[in-house]
Amino acid sequence: MDVIQKSSKKIKSFDGTEIYYESRGQGDPIIFVYGIACLMNHWHHQIKYFSRFNQVICFDLRGHHQSYPVADENNLNIASAAKDIEAILDDLKIEKAHFAGHSFGAPVIFSAFEQFPERFKSITLINGFARNPIKGMFGLDIVEPFFYLAKGQFENSPQLFTRIWKAAVYNPISMRAVALVGGFNLKLTHFKDIEVYAKGVAELDLKVFLGLFEDMMKYNGEKVLEKINVPTLIISGENDNVTPKSYQEEMANKIQESEYVEVPYGSHCTQLDFPDYINLKIRSFLKKGVDKNY
Repeated sequence: MDVIQKSSKKIKSFDGTEIYYESRGQGDPIIFVYGIACLMNHWHHQIKYFSRFNQVICFDLRGHHQSYPVADENNLNIASAAKDIEAILDDLKIEKAHFAGHSFGAPVIFSAFEQFPERFKSITLINGFARNPIKGMFGLDIVEPFFYLAKGQFENSPQLFTRIWKAAVYNPISMRAVALVGGFNLKLTHFKDIEVYAKGVAELDLKVFLGLFEDMMKYNGEKVLEKINVPTLIISGENDNVTPKSYQEEMANKIQESEYVEVPYGSHCTQLDFPDYINLKIRSFLKKGVDKNY
């Protein structure tokens, strides 16, 4: 198999924040958007597969990994993350692209569509949501109160709280708990992917996480759903306890040109649980007259 070359670059977004992105392959562009506190590794199966047919672009969300630090902490929000995508499109001189988002990547894509709909060819959403997913997360209603408790503790003692956070995440005993909170299916996902995720969570500046997480809780993109007029594939995991399938069903009912797929045994990270199946589903979706490369 031919080795597909990767190019990488840092560009300045609208507020001066440097955004890191990678590009592989040739053909119709697909931009993959990962979730909050995640990494490009969440898409590694899709990057490897689709770069054989398409130009595949993946980037670090503002404040994450190589897109850290942010120039203005007031811009730790979904709308600014969407503007970063436009900066990448401009830098690559891409007029239109396919967009794929996982979890928090879904509202980022909705915000992007609201800002520049003319640049969309299609949308693929995996375990996504259009409104606050915190209510009832894990079947409980304790996540939001716990978030504000944690935020208060961090604001009072940021250095101490950060040390505790890193120590807890790096602890081998807590690795399993981190994986469950992150929505992984421990029976299906390779442990290496869970380790990479845990390391990424530990290294993330908590100020970034808390800022984006709070904006996520306030976000409501339901009005955007009714405006989406491009082919849209919505994938849910049957056993997703982070963003249950009711969120994806709601999106499918409101987006006109949508196709809904529920994956049996799928967790919150369905693309890692069943990568071959998900890749073929996305490819089949694009093949239906959306992408001329197939």
